[in-house]
Amino acid sequence: MSNIPETGRTPRVQNRLVMIQIVVFSLLLTLGGRLWYLQIRNGQEYTDEAKNNNTQQVVQPAVRGSILDARGIPLADNETRMVVSASRTELTKMKDRGKGVLTHLAGVLGLDPEDVVNGVRLCDAKTPKPCWNGSPYQPIPITDEATTDQVLEIREHAEQFPGITAEPTALRRYSGPDGANTSQVLGYLSPVTDEEITKAKGSDSPYLRSDQVGRSGLERTYDKELRGKAGITRYEVDNLGRIIGEGTHDKPQAGANIVTSIDSRVQAVAERELNNAMIEARRTIDKNNTGRHYEADSGAVVVMEAKTGRVVAMASNPTYDPNAWVGGISAKDYASLTDKESNYPLLNRAIQGQAAPGSVFKVVSSTAAVNAGYPFNKLYGCPSSYSVGSQVFTNFESQGYGDITIGKALEVSCDTVYYAIADKEWKKDGGIKPKAKPSDWFFRTAHEFGLGKRTGIDLPSEVPGRVPDRQWKKEFFEANKAAWCRDGKKDGSYAEKIAYENCRQGNQLREGDAINYSIGQGDTLVTPIQMASVYAAIANGGTLHQPSIGKAVVSADGSSVQEIAPKEQGKLPMNAKLRNDIDGALADVATTGSAAWRFGGWPQKQIPMHAKTGTAEVQGKQTTSWFASYTEDYAIVMTISQGGTGSGASGPAVRKIYEAMYGLDEKGNQDLKKALLPKPQAELPPVRQENQ
Repeated sequence: MSNIPETGRTPRVQNRLVMIQIVVFSLLLTLGGRLWYLQIRNGQEYTDEAKNNNTQQVVQPAVRGSILDARGIPLADNETRMVVSASRTELTKMKDRGKGVLTHLAGVLGLDPEDVVNGVRLCDAKTPKPCWNGSPYQPIPITDEATTDQVLEIREHAEQFPGITAEPTALRRYSGPDGANTSQVLGYLSPVTDEEITKAKGSDSPYLRSDQVGRSGLERTYDKELRGKAGITRYEVDNLGRIIGEGTHDKPQAGANIVTSIDSRVQAVAERELNNAMIEARRTIDKNNTGRHYEADSGAVVVMEAKTGRVVAMASNPTYDPNAWVGGISAKDYASLTDKESNYPLLNRAIQGQAAPGSVFKVVSSTAAVNAGYPFNKLYGCPSSYSVGSQVFTNFESQGYGDITIGKALEVSCDTVYYAIADKEWKKDGGIKPKAKPSDWFFRTAHEFGLGKRTGIDLPSEVPGRVPDRQWKKEFFEANKAAWCRDGKKDGSYAEKIAYENCRQGNQLREGDAINYSIGQGDTLVTPIQMASVYAAIANGGTLHQPSIGKAVVSADGSSVQEIAPKEQGKLPMNAKLRNDIDGALADVATTGSAAWRFGGWPQKQIPMHAKTGTAEVQGKQTTSWFASYTEDYAIVMTISQGGTGSGASGPAVRKIYEAMYGLDEKGNQDLKKALLPKPQAELPPVRQENQ
């Protein structure tokens, strides 16, 4: 074996050592640079973050403001309940993470132990409900329905319930004064969502995870004002989440109170009379159509101040108890409120219920006819039917009245007068091949009455209704032509025949469309709030107001009052003479016309009544009952889906509401001591201490 010289290995070893030194030096240089970046360049930023990571917030919810009626009576306020809560911080210190304590607590409260244990878990994408969506440092409510005996047992044996508290807490209450439910107007609350918290960041009214948010009605519209500002206490915690000190504390600021134009007494009467009218309709046989009892499946009524557009009462049926949402709604209750069989009681049909208006629309058609050049007091033929080719359009009850004026046509609700005028105007505009700029008096006038768009009432989710003019026809055709052409059959069912015709001519305003539209039929849709606004405008001389319910925002201590003034939206397209002519015709409806049999004995000279009945036909359903009316002070509109005729179903109920407001008996004698609201409430009420 040959010997390798020692000097042959030295250069290689030296090279390796140099390389290792370079690598080590590079690593040290990189580490030093990183340390400089973290400690010097961005040191303050990371120091601040470290401090924040060791600070946790505990929220003290603000007392939510009350919603008051026009007299200062609470419609929604707060009540103190004994709430049993668990401290997750304390429970997690226990060997079993508090399972034993929670199981024992469930036995005392009469709750399912599994639900109680699961209820203190923190919510995340993988954790099913029940779970806690708030801060882990916030007391987690177990129940808000603890009895006195249960609270005493928990407090007297506190050593058995470490981390458990039973404290009085303010919760929302919908008190129903005078028996007024007012559910769809008030709305309800539910916990804020993560999406809402993220969206509200950086705004002037951010959400906290503990917040309850208005989901519908006034609770939603005025949520920012009602919510107030929660108090926040900041705690220092160690890396295990244990509290080691208390930081700053911001006191909660109570929310403002909302004074409304609702009168709880009138609201209760409106709800009762609407419900009674629906019950009575279900006892009545539908002699004009099905031969069955009317279904009267839903309805709505609006009572509005004629001179301001403020809503005195608004009822929708079917209804629900808003207290079902307080403290968290049960799965059973939620299912019943959203189930098809319950007919969706969460809907406010006064602003979300759309239906063909029938003859209550004729005030629009009368105005359109006069503005188009047809004198109000000229004589027009009122035969029992009007024919176009092979198609026959009849009066609702096929009665003819000979030659009558437009005023008389309003009074007796003659359809054929309007058929003939609308047909002539359709032909003047070019018929099936319209002029470049057709006059479209009937459509134009409806838009000028505020129809086909939202009124702007201070309630969420209002729907716009529909004026089926030429533009709408084109848009509707484009959206549906594929389905019509696929499903239509020339000799098929009624629906298939309609689809076949729409496939061929659905983008055209046909003669029958114009004729049906003139009496509020066809594709026309309105809401009760829209028709109340229209009739209130006729009552006050022609001014359309934006309907409103909120009247003032009053701070919790009463020191600040921000009134919400009525807003004008425009003028009806009628001069004073035409307004007076229509006003007189509507008075005749109540005295000698289609509503006279319901207003016998009414003190017409003392309190002039103006009315219009409406019976809208709906394909495949029973007729919709409408009754629109006004006095000098108020407009009242009621509708009942599948309820029958306007005077038959809705008329008596509307009269009873007026009688309660004006203090009238059935013979028309007035007793002001019994009158609920003979004149609108003008002044704001004092906000009582208990409502703060």
